[in-house]
Amino acid sequence: MKSLSPVDQLFLWLEKRQQPMHVAGLQLFSFPEDAGPKYVSELAQSIRDYCCPEPPFNQRLTRRFGQYFWTEDKQFDIDHHFRHEALPKPGRIRELLSLVSAEHSNLLDRERPLWEAHLIEGIRGRQFALYTKVHHSVVDGISAMRMGMRALSKDPEERDLPPVWAYKPEKKQRSLPSNPVDAMSSLARLTAGVSKQVATVPALARELYKVGQKAKTDPNYVSIFQAPDTMFNQCITGSRRFAAQSFALPRLRKLAGTFSCTINDLVLSMCGHALREYLISQNALPDQPLIAMVPLSLRKDDSAGGNQIALILANLGTHVCDPANRLRIVQASVKDAKRRFAQMSPEEILNFTALSMTPTGLNLLTGLAPKWRAFNVIISNVPGPREPLYWNGARLRGMYPVSVVLDRIALNITLTSYQDQLEFGLIACRRTLPSMQRLLDYLENSIRELEIAAGFK
Repeated sequence: MKSLSPVDQLFLWLEKRQQPMHVAGLQLFSFPEDAGPKYVSELAQSIRDYCCPEPPFNQRLTRRFGQYFWTEDKQFDIDHHFRHEALPKPGRIRELLSLVSAEHSNLLDRERPLWEAHLIEGIRGRQFALYTKVHHSVVDGISAMRMGMRALSKDPEERDLPPVWAYKPEKKQRSLPSNPVDAMSSLARLTAGVSKQVATVPALARELYKVGQKAKTDPNYVSIFQAPDTMFNQCITGSRRFAAQSFALPRLRKLAGTFSCTINDLVLSMCGHALREYLISQNALPDQPLIAMVPLSLRKDDSAGGNQIALILANLGTHVCDPANRLRIVQASVKDAKRRFAQMSPEEILNFTALSMTPTGLNLLTGLAPKWRAFNVIISNVPGPREPLYWNGARLRGMYPVSVVLDRIALNITLTSYQDQLEFGLIACRRTLPSMQRLLDYLENSIRELEIAAGFK
């Protein structure tokens, strides 16, 4: 029996019917050229034979003295965790996204290991999909993506690949916080290494003061608690809607080069345009700009070890109409955050992030101060593989992250790269944000407007 860390326990305590705490991924595959009509059924049968999962996929929860522990499930039932399903006709992507929306709304059974995998056939164009969801107490989003990649191969001829739950576990590595709940756990680290943490207090106090003073004179400067009240920041229900789309990276790189910005700057500007148009369609656009919480890499070299990530608050420029001006506002906002962190030590960055995000996290736990709002939406970009990948001969065509929606943060936009594509996965509370799928059209429109502003059209 193994105890859960305080952070992992927190994900379980936060979970309620309207706030499931699992993350997921949707992978879309095309059939191998030599695949027969029973290819997916045969694949499902071969996968079902892997009925003895490896940790953490064989661990179920047990509770003693108010604390959760992991213990091996001695009655593991593969048919509960692995499901072979077919879309109703006509088998469009629309039906696939509807199925994922419904499945992502459902809580995982705490009497069993906290994961499910759905193999889905009946998709037009000789395609099938794999939707896999895992509780956030088991893995974080980045770890889940890495696990999913381990189950794939660069060789299209390789067969008999085991599913993700049959691989031997690697050493668990958690990334720095990618949402306000993770940020709360960072605050707990303030109590560790007290002397080192206390030494950061003067610098943090000066920085927080400067942020507050600059926000008074610069309306585009982002400080804590300036995020406006929007329809994205209402209480949520348990119903979810998932939308996904791919955008060509060469197209975005061309724009980024023209405007001398990063792909991340461009993505934030695209999201700002999409959110502005959506709120206008709902007659709900505030005068103040929306603020996004964005995980930001601070790595300055090609090293792979360790964590060099912080959370920034980015101005999305939703208060301006001109796409080029919006991009400049976004770019300046991100540069300000990078400049601030460049002057800080790793301890100061961690503590500044924790202090910035913790009030929002505490409000998630208590709900006592809904106007303590540091941001309106979460936008996260996770780098993905650059080479084509295969699963038992089937080529991976797209991979879309499906993240967590939190109370009063009703929309989460997560994206990843794959080959020359940028894969957007949008998850939202279905009732709070009606017709959320229109955001995909608004994202496409944002690229067109930037292309016009750049003189491409």
